[in-house]
Amino acid sequence: MKNYLLIFTAAFIFVNADAQNNETLLPDSSSIISPIHKKSFNNDGECPVRKQGGNTRMINGYQVFDGSMDGDRQVDPQIAVGGGYILEASNRGLIIYDKKGNFINGVSQKCFNNGIDPKLAFDIHDKVFLFDMWWYYDKAKEKPVNISVSETSNPNGAWNIYPVSRKEEVDGGAIGYSKKWIAYSYPGGSENAFVLKMSDAKAGKPATVYFFKGNIGEPVMTQDDVDDLYFFSINDSEFIVRKISEGTDGKPYCTTVSKGLHHFQYIDYPPESPQKGTAQKISSGDRNPKNLILQNGCIWFSQAVNCNGRSAVQWSQLSLSKNKFLQTGLIKSDTTNYIQTTIGVNKNNDVLIGFQEANEHSFVSSRFTYRLHKDRKGTTRKIIRIAEGKAAGDGDAWGDYSGTCIDGDNLANLWTIQSWANAKGKASSVIIKVPFKK
Repeated sequence: MKNYLLIFTAAFIFVNADAQNNETLLPDSSSIISPIHKKSFNNDGECPVRKQGGNTRMINGYQVFDGSMDGDRQVDPQIAVGGGYILEASNRGLIIYDKKGNFINGVSQKCFNNGIDPKLAFDIHDKVFLFDMWWYYDKAKEKPVNISVSETSNPNGAWNIYPVSRKEEVDGGAIGYSKKWIAYSYPGGSENAFVLKMSDAKAGKPATVYFFKGNIGEPVMTQDDVDDLYFFSINDSEFIVRKISEGTDGKPYCTTVSKGLHHFQYIDYPPESPQKGTAQKISSGDRNPKNLILQNGCIWFSQAVNCNGRSAVQWSQLSLSKNKFLQTGLIKSDTTNYIQTTIGVNKNNDVLIGFQEANEHSFVSSRFTYRLHKDRKGTTRKIIRIAEGKAAGDGDAWGDYSGTCIDGDNLANLWTIQSWANAKGKASSVIIKVPFKK
């Protein structure tokens, strides 16, 4: 995903003016979308099986196995875990593993109406998988966002795909969910968000898609047992939390529920990171969080920021009821760069932070750290090294190469998928299980 700093700032100011007046934002428009039904993950054999990955082993005491490995680049790797399965996606397609890392099934992204920039989740309330893929090469120029929802917790079964036309957008966005809603938002172009009801998508019914104009933030993965769906945005000085609720007429509306100064010392976009033996630098990521979690009344996120000229990982816990940050931590170094981060939080407030490392003397390598809920505020444990890069990447073709999530079955274990540079300088990935007490 590209960065659209100027566009983001302008849209934020416009929406924030409404928020200061405490106005309720209503949908700008709506559309009824009929789903594309798939009887099974590979449509009863119509989609060629895409087999690869696996090779489970222990690295530094953690279960690790390879993610997708076919093709030139495995850009934008993401995972979701639930129903006894791991669903992985990249710009090349989707793969299903069991929790031991054994390959189950795999197909090209073409089997889900095509698309790139996937974002995945396992809805722990409705026990279904959902993901999006944005397709802007279609001949009809509809540039649909394909929202796909499994009908059960078994991703091998039936799926419902909702192709939502977004002609004016210029980049893939982010997905979120609550008990009631599925949401999607864009980072650039004609900024907007849309929502649809989870119950319709799970059942495969024609769904009313509601569109909100302007930047209302990035949708949150709502792990708390609530209907409302939250959005979060941040700029140089302040944060805003908005939420989508259902009105008495069954339609959604948006209100501002929390805003304030964040007082972060480090908030600038991170610089690109150097690599060994080349002047070509690699993208470090984005100060805008790649995923956000609502757990136990708090929004959690991590972001890549500029810390004294190097990329560092900053993570935070924001209390909605107190309208303030309870803790913030910084994973930094004067000699290396920590890049492309995502976060996972379990029911006990244990935290997993996944990211990569790159510097003048190495290549993009997979890392993670964690903290227990009882640890001192703002701190994380030692950094765990998982996969070491072998060659320099080409700099501009890696995308969002990190994903972290909760285990949707026990709500305790956390998982992460992290990229590393293989011998050709392309993105390979590893999937890591980090167990926590129930």
